[in-house]
Amino acid sequence: MTDARWPELDYEAERPVIETLHAYLQVVGKLPTRALPWCNHGWHLALRVVPRGFRTYPVMAANGEAEVLVDCLGSAVRVETSHGFSGEFAITGQTVARFYEQFAALLAEAGVATNIAGAPNEIDPAVPFQQDDRSRTWDCATVARIHRAFSDANRVFESFRTGFIGKCSPSHLFWGSMDLAVTRFSGREAPLHPGGIPNLPDHVTREAYSHEVASAGFWLGGGGVAEAAFYAYGYPGSDALAGAPIAPGAAYWHSDLGEFVLPYAAVRAASDPEATLLAFLQSTYAAVAVAQGWDRTALETPYGMTGFPHDVTALRGE
Repeated sequence: MTDARWPELDYEAERPVIETLHAYLQVVGKLPTRALPWCNHGWHLALRVVPRGFRTYPVMAANGEAEVLVDCLGSAVRVETSHGFSGEFAITGQTVARFYEQFAALLAEAGVATNIAGAPNEIDPAVPFQQDDRSRTWDCATVARIHRAFSDANRVFESFRTGFIGKCSPSHLFWGSMDLAVTRFSGREAPLHPGGIPNLPDHVTREAYSHEVASAGFWLGGGGVAEAAFYAYGYPGSDALAGAPIAPGAAYWHSDLGEFVLPYAAVRAASDPEATLLAFLQSTYAAVAVAQGWDRTALETPYGMTGFPHDVTALRGE
């Protein structure tokens, strides 16, 4: 475990552990997919970053509710229910097939009847969980550092979220792509998304992008960026974004992805990592909002202060 904020990450060296964690989160993510009513843009599917790991939203269990915690500090999956059940199994680097078997058994013991059989999303090839007997790699210290990095990003994302009075998502982890994301909405409908994401139904993607967005996130690497990095983009996209002024100096426009990118290492090395990341989030949002013609006066608000609601009269200029 680590107490240091903004720990060092090495995508290439840690890739086997990252892929193992991702595979396990795919299995856990099937539970809210099957157990909860659909919420706008799939927000109910995402996992929340909590002090010990990643947690699902509560789902129905026998005579109450249940939630699942992937404990990154204790290398375990834990299920707890409102009627007093608490059970877990250890994460040791078992195959996905074995992980699925243990998780399904634990859910049944907890009184959660949801069927979680299936295959991963946004991955190609998508080997069904029960057939995935490939060797996996787990390292407790690496997973603890990964969780610490997500926690640090989440803290800044939640702060950034307070500066917007329009519709905005929570800061949450999507297990399909294993990225933490926070998304602002203009309130206007967007063009129909073309879809085409591997092993993700087009109707899911189109519902997620039904309205104009300015989205930002954090992921551990891959997809054309061989290091942990922050990203930001708008949908629909705009050619004007490529030349938009953004901060900090280490951030750049990735033409292949059509997104702004800021290496995690640059944030970690900054004298004030939180301010550096916030500058990236704010400047890239502004670039998208300008390119799409958002009504920024109506949508933006000062960043929140602990214990104090926004002054509505000041916001209205009264």
